[in-house]
Parts: sequence; structure tokens; C-alpha cells
Amino acid sequence: MPASFSDLKPALSDLSLKKRLVLVHASPIVNADALLAALLETTGGFMTPTFTPKALLPIDYHPVHNKTDVKNLAESFTPSMPADEAFGKFPELVRSHAKAKRSLHPVLSFTGIGADDAIHAQTIHEPYAPIAAMAEEEGVVLLIGMDQRVNVSIHYGEKLAGRMQFVRWALSGNNVVECLNFPGDPEGFNSLAAGIKPFTRQTEVDGVKIQAIPVTDLLRAVVNKIHEDAYSLLCGRPDCEIRLEAVAQLR
Repeated sequence: MPASFSDLKPALSDLSLKKRLVLVHASPIVNADALLAALLETTGGFMTPTFTPKALLPIDYHPVHNKTDVKNLAESFTPSMPADEAFGKFPELVRSHAKAKRSLHPVLSFTGIGADDAIHAQTIHEPYAPIAAMAEEEGVVLLIGMDQRVNVSIHYGEKLAGRMQFVRWALSGNNVVECLNFPGDPEGFNSLAAGIKPFTRQTEVDGVKIQAIPVTDLLRAVVNKIHEDAYSLLCGRPDCEIRLEAVAQLR
């Protein structure tokens, strides 16, 4: 049974989020309406990913080599394009709110309320700028029924640590646009869980685990882990193309 507002509000209040900017990653099983109501009363402002992978062109696409009609390869991004259905109802509920703002990255947009500066900091070449802005404001990542694999802030930590980023192409309006600093595979991110436990605040509502992770501490942990072991946090699948590219950089 999805947690109600009466359950979520005290749980989030216990995490001391009232004056904090929060990046929310919520499981689709969570009651979206209850979560939105609770966040509006317990945070200083919040945002959530409204990613649109349907606008992303295939991984082997490059405009120099591909002359096919891109309209057959991806769906063109517009500001009204819904977030991917895999994220559940919450991102769309936030996006449709009268006070919400959305960034315009064709694949990696964020939508939020009371987080205008962080959201508007994002550009197509700096997709992690909202997370950098959160770090300056001592923001918090909130994982609700989700593990570290959805924690997009870890990708920014990888960038800060000097790990190779990627170039992808997307369809936006009538244009093919270059997306620099594109993130890699997050399948290895759960190996970070033990290292961030000391500064992660945690509670539970109806069996759903809620974790509040300070962004600055998280980024520091990611950078330190990668500097200690250059292969850490990488996907473990030997056939993963993104992992192979990252490993090749280390040789």
C-alpha cells in the first residue's frame, strides 16, 4: 500500500530537510501525490530527473557517418515531452505543477519547485550543473525506495574525479545536438553504499527505505573511491561497451 501524506511528512521532517535543496529519486511504487505534498512542506525546494531517453540517438550515431533520417531513430525533445515512464508518476506530477520549472537538456532534464537557480544552471554541455549548484547550497540527495544506481549525482562525482565522460547525440526540435559530458553505466554504483553510510540519514515508511545523502559528502566519497581504485564503480559486465571504453582510458 503506497505511503500516505501523514506517513511521509513526519518521516521527511525527521531528515532535517526544511531549509535544504533536495534532489529526489523516488520509486514508482511511492504515492506521487503524497510525496509531492510532503516535499512542499518539508524542504527548502526540490527537483527530480525528468529524463527523456526517447530523444537519444543510437550509441553508434554520429552526424558525420550517419545520413539516415534521424526522425526514424529518435523522438524530438520539446519542453512538454513527458519524462520516461520508468520513473513513475512523480516526475510528471512535478512537471505539471503550476510553480515547476524544467531545464531544457534534450535527454537529462530536471524539473523542480523552488529550485530555479539550480535548474537553470544546466546547459547541454554541462548536464551536471544542477548538482554542482546543489553542492554549493549544501543540498541533499533523497533516495526513496531506490538504490545508488539511480543516483545521478554519482556521475558528477565521476567527472570531478577525472573519469572519462561520453559524447552522445540527441534530437531536439528540428536539430541533432551534441550532448557532451554524457554519463556512463551506473550498474556498479551500489559498491559505494558502504562508504557513504556514516553520513547517510535513513528512515523507513511502510517498508520503503528513505535515504538522505548530503551532496558534498557524496561527491567527496566518489572522488576518493575512484582515486583509490581507478576501476571502482564501473559496470562489472565484461561485454559492457561503456565499461570497455572507460577501462581503455586507464591503460
